[in-house]
Amino acid sequence: MQINDFLNHTSEWLRGTGPNADIVISSRIRLARNLNKFSFPHWAAKKQSEDVLDLLEEKIKLVPSLAQVHFLRLASMDAVDKQFLVERHLMSLEHAQKDTSRAVAIDHDEIISIMANEEDHLRIQVMQSGFNLHQAWQVVNIIDDELSKVLDYAFLPEWGYLTACPTNTGTGMRSSVMLHLPALVMTRQIDRVLAAISKLSFTTRGLFGEGTQATGNLFQVSNQVSLGVKEEEIIENLNGLIKQIIDQENQARQAVFERNKEFLADRVHRSFGILKNARIISSNETIELLSMVRLGCDLGLIDKCMDRRVINELFIITQPAHLQKLENKKLSSQERDIKRAQLIRDKLKI
Repeated sequence: MQINDFLNHTSEWLRGTGPNADIVISSRIRLARNLNKFSFPHWAAKKQSEDVLDLLEEKIKLVPSLAQVHFLRLASMDAVDKQFLVERHLMSLEHAQKDTSRAVAIDHDEIISIMANEEDHLRIQVMQSGFNLHQAWQVVNIIDDELSKVLDYAFLPEWGYLTACPTNTGTGMRSSVMLHLPALVMTRQIDRVLAAISKLSFTTRGLFGEGTQATGNLFQVSNQVSLGVKEEEIIENLNGLIKQIIDQENQARQAVFERNKEFLADRVHRSFGILKNARIISSNETIELLSMVRLGCDLGLIDKCMDRRVINELFIITQPAHLQKLENKKLSSQERDIKRAQLIRDKLKI
């Protein structure tokens, strides 16, 4: 399989389907695991890191649920390929910035991705479209059980799974949900909501995870504590929090719609008009405008609206590496802005 093959299909998490898909774009479960008798990746010598990589490639091929994944070594990729996988949420930016003794294993539908030798030896990730944490947990739990039969995990009964960062020790689990919250932002309730999330030991990030700010009214909410609680408790706690946020976003949407329908419709149609007609457009402006169009479609403010999947895809395929992969060459910033506008016009023809 080649990296370019990913251009020809839609990632599972971008399909715009599943429970509460109008507000919840995706659900993700990630498990951190390490191997006994090997140093953590940041402390390992190059030879040992290579040994870990060879071992993981050999063992992953033995696992039934991973029979269809493709094991891609980062040393064989250029910078655009690695950024492309970051933009598709298949590996972290930190992983992409170091190519020695690192790899990522990905299945065809991009539901499963496993980073090898990131901060931990294994970062096992499963993503689903919509509010689907339980389904994501079922899939990743099977993978984890099967991997544990062929790999010797670093585990202590009193501590749980041992990880490079103490905050991941215990279950090694991070569960997260990507939310679209334009009405809470518009009504200026979002700061109160984010403060409440923080007090409850959850954290909030932007579209591209750790180290990124929220743009386009997109917020990724995840647990911070993984020690002393069971996996199911982590999921239930996050589920409960997300349900409350969904209720508040729905109430805010209804309030904005009833009190300022013309104002809202004006913003939505202006955004739609710019996206359909612009000849040059930046990445950040695109995300902000797409957010308004997505809201307008969900509220029925646009007569002939495109499928939610198309809007979700545009958040990703208008990013720099995707544009360069589509053109099959490196593009300057200005060339990307022109290509982005052309791509959006083509996609929004109704």
